[in-house]
Amino acid sequence: MMIVPALVALGVLARPASAAVASTFTAPAAAPTDTSPFYVGASNGTIKNSPLVPGKVFDRFIQIWLENTNYAAAASQPAFRELSAQGITLSSYYGVTHTSEPNYLAAVGGDFWGLYDDNLVAVPSNISTIVDLLDQKDISWSEYMENMPYDGFAGFNYTNPDGYTYYVRKHNPLIMYDSVAQNTTRTARIRNFNDFSVDVGNNSLSQWIFVTPNLRDDGHDTTIEYASEWLTYWLPSLLNDTNFNNDRTLILLTFDETEIYTINNQVYSILLGGAIPENLRNTTDNTFYTHYSTLSTVQSNWDLGNLGRQDTNKTVANVFSFVADVTGYKNLDVTDIPLLNITETIPGPLNPEYYVPYLAPTNGTGGGSGPTYIAPGTNMSLNAANAPAPVNLTAQAHTTGVGFRDAEVSRMGLCACVVGVAAVVSALV
Repeated sequence: MMIVPALVALGVLARPASAAVASTFTAPAAAPTDTSPFYVGASNGTIKNSPLVPGKVFDRFIQIWLENTNYAAAASQPAFRELSAQGITLSSYYGVTHTSEPNYLAAVGGDFWGLYDDNLVAVPSNISTIVDLLDQKDISWSEYMENMPYDGFAGFNYTNPDGYTYYVRKHNPLIMYDSVAQNTTRTARIRNFNDFSVDVGNNSLSQWIFVTPNLRDDGHDTTIEYASEWLTYWLPSLLNDTNFNNDRTLILLTFDETEIYTINNQVYSILLGGAIPENLRNTTDNTFYTHYSTLSTVQSNWDLGNLGRQDTNKTVANVFSFVADVTGYKNLDVTDIPLLNITETIPGPLNPEYYVPYLAPTNGTGGGSGPTYIAPGTNMSLNAANAPAPVNLTAQAHTTGVGFRDAEVSRMGLCACVVGVAAVVSALV
């Protein structure tokens, strides 16, 4: 076991994911490359990208995230089996916690900061993300959020004119980080599906892309069968469109977490795209990966720096093997898979029962050879080596009448810096 035993011993809270709402998928447009009034926001025109920066294995990385599905449930669907035949099935890929929102936070920031719910959060601006690493090398990036009303929308959710709330902030990873949300140049790169259709049509997609379908299409409010119908409509034709998928494109189709919280967090994941070598199509990779592997793989491909979070924890951040084979990255053979379904008891700045302030990043090595990125304004004096013990702010609020958010703000004076307890975990394993 490669997780700190004291944290593991705190236990696992088992509870079901959100209930599914039965409905029938209806295509919003004739093709995924068409605009649609259903997507709400009109396109703001073609995205403007920096010149292409070649990677060692791929020049474009696209993540497509679906919701709350156990491995076996996805594996039972013909749509996923057909896609697996075209790529590499990652049979030991795991989410990192529950609920949904902390998984999205982790995938771009290397930590979920102790969060265990789907409430409105805003991570301080001196906490870095994958965007900081990409920007250092002028590698273009963007997000595409189905049914987001306009570019850079920072609201908690959005309800369509038909009265249904299709878009939620908690599935938009970068907008939850103030280093992105408070930068208008960056928020302009968080786009909706009408923008997506225009960008594909004009062959102007960025090099790093995160795609979130709406709450029905990703299976959150529906079923895996419904999500499969959406996927059948949306992805196969794009795989045949060279503006989306060329011979230097790597696509990860995955899920945020399992539906059942009492089992470990294994989710069905497939690597697709033209960058997959022909001899590896319709194969299975049994290497242990997590959402942190998306960070280390991108770092390895473009020889980037790292965030000093779980992307430097070698146990949970293996690089996708066919990429590691080219870049020379040495993966760990993890046979004792850590528990990744733990929730509520992981300390961090977003956990009121086990509050730890944001700590400075831990200097380390990620998937690439570059240094740990230190955001401007980071106070390096409060770090994993001298982190305070967790504090129960909820209990304090009961005795003082001060709410969690007020207590959190007062404690932010302790540091203007970065990372929750996962950095402590990383330093100890």
